[in-house]
Amino acid sequence: MTSTANAASTPRFFRRLGTTALAVALLAVPGTATAAEQERPELQAAMQAVVDAGFSGMQLRVHDERGEWVGSAGVRKLGSTAKPPTNGRFWAGSSTKTFTATVVLQLVAEGKVGLDAPAADYLPQFGLDRRITVRMLLQHTSGLFNYTGEYYPDGTFVPGIPATGKEWVDNRFHTYRPEELVRLALSKPARFAPGTDFNYTNTNYTLAGLLIENVTGRSYAEEMQRRILRPLGLRGTVVPGARSTLPGPHSHGYYRYQDSGEWKTVDVTHQNLSLLFAAGDMISTTEDLRTFFSALQGGKLLPAPLLAEMRKPDPKIGYGLGVFVQDLGPGCGTVLHHNGGPPGGYGALMYSSPDGRKTLTASVTTGDHPMNPAEVFPKALEKFIKVAYCGEPG
Repeated sequence: MTSTANAASTPRFFRRLGTTALAVALLAVPGTATAAEQERPELQAAMQAVVDAGFSGMQLRVHDERGEWVGSAGVRKLGSTAKPPTNGRFWAGSSTKTFTATVVLQLVAEGKVGLDAPAADYLPQFGLDRRITVRMLLQHTSGLFNYTGEYYPDGTFVPGIPATGKEWVDNRFHTYRPEELVRLALSKPARFAPGTDFNYTNTNYTLAGLLIENVTGRSYAEEMQRRILRPLGLRGTVVPGARSTLPGPHSHGYYRYQDSGEWKTVDVTHQNLSLLFAAGDMISTTEDLRTFFSALQGGKLLPAPLLAEMRKPDPKIGYGLGVFVQDLGPGCGTVLHHNGGPPGGYGALMYSSPDGRKTLTASVTTGDHPMNPAEVFPKALEKFIKVAYCGEPG
């Protein structure tokens, strides 16, 4: 398998990682066997299974009827024995999309945006197909090309801005303007007519972020602070823009790729995610993701009718407006989730029950293990989900 094929699957994989929701936790001290870990050994064991599958580290926060539980497994940094911090910051990747969708729906609630109005009405600078509505952007049914490249059913790949392999590694500090990303996408043929199919693409959410700026007259970062981060007290969450530094405390993330036939591993803890403006660029913590997703599902950020719209899944993939909706079956119930992973190093998990009372948030980091996360993690996650969400023993 080439490095491009191995790496290319990572962002798409982390977006759709799991299959459930419960959550929150008793604080665990890195490097020690805490009372929290002793009380929920099945969660600690499930985390260790993820690390044993090849990931370098994991931090987990669960909130359910038994209270809060927080723990970590693996290492904070390759070559170290210190465990990942349980309050560590990480690149949240596509979990960002739920934040973006929430702000757009708040604008809908205020009468400033029409959910089924042409997106072109709010984004006149791009000459968008007027059949594309705001809803289609949020539900990935616009048909627009993904500016980070597209995989087609016949196995062909049409490249966009490099987000995998050596090309991404060499350019991971490059600053992109969101308009540049959108115009690249619009220079490629649409995948299908608007509203006729589903295709997960970062282009939709970069457009949604620009829509927020056009409608409010403020930057995406300012509007996120004003509407979500400040009201909820999310002090560990950052909209970094072109800044590449990951604030501490944090675990290190690594990226394995091929260069002239030789496998290499590079520390990608610091990276510039202007590549994923409003679609995957946020920094957060398990506590902040838990607070946000619980508040959202608990009806604190959107009026009930719009929260219901958000939860109406596309029948093809189970995606609503910025969230996946999944029925886990008897004994497990329905969960809402949106996971994420930037081009390299990190993955985020964000799950909630429909009432916001049961949540699970986590971050995983990749190391130098010779594995494809898209192949390895689902097997470890299946056990983890059954333990954490369906109450099965470890």
